[in-house]
Amino acid sequence: MLKHLAQMIAAAAMLAGLAMPARADDMSDLLHDANRTVDNLKHDPAFATARNMLQNARAVYIVPKLVKGGFIFGAEGGDGVILRRQGRTWSQPRFYSMGSASFGLQAGLQEAQLVFIINSQRALSGIEHGNFKLGAGAGITVVNLSSGAEGATTAHGGDMVVWTSGSGAYAGLTFNGTVIRPDKDMNAQPLDQKAAQRLRANLNSIW
Repeated sequence: MLKHLAQMIAAAAMLAGLAMPARADDMSDLLHDANRTVDNLKHDPAFATARNMLQNARAVYIVPKLVKGGFIFGAEGGDGVILRRQGRTWSQPRFYSMGSASFGLQAGLQEAQLVFIINSQRALSGIEHGNFKLGAGAGITVVNLSSGAEGATTAHGGDMVVWTSGSGAYAGLTFNGTVIRPDKDMNAQPLDQKAAQRLRANLNSIW
């Protein structure tokens, strides 16, 4: 009995580990993936609404690969980059990770691309100060933007508006309890200037 229980715990732990997102191989890969996410956003039917929002956004947080899944034990998270709006251009990217834990019957492993359009200074300041947690009395409103929601979301729909490429479980994606914190290790590395410039130019092409 004890041996059987130990095997079950080991299996659950292994699946929980599989649910954690794999970090980008390096900074260049993450910036490349973020650039590809912007390309995918630009080809989505919801882009017209997102484009108008980006005009007055304080910043944008791009998570190229949010991973969610695991049977019984689940977790979700991913690495991303934040670029602040600076007039008609964007700042150099800074690296932030997001994640949350959950417990429930979640079967399979799923991925999604996310673009957080950060509209308020309080939301941006909260993230930049580290260990920012959505929900739990944070007072930050998060609105989901999908291909079928163009008319339901205005340019001032919330402190943050999130576009996602995901489907299925991600169609009703919520972020209560999600933590966003700086990636100190990656931010300490010299920035890949070429990859960063390509990402900034891609965002600049929107406005």
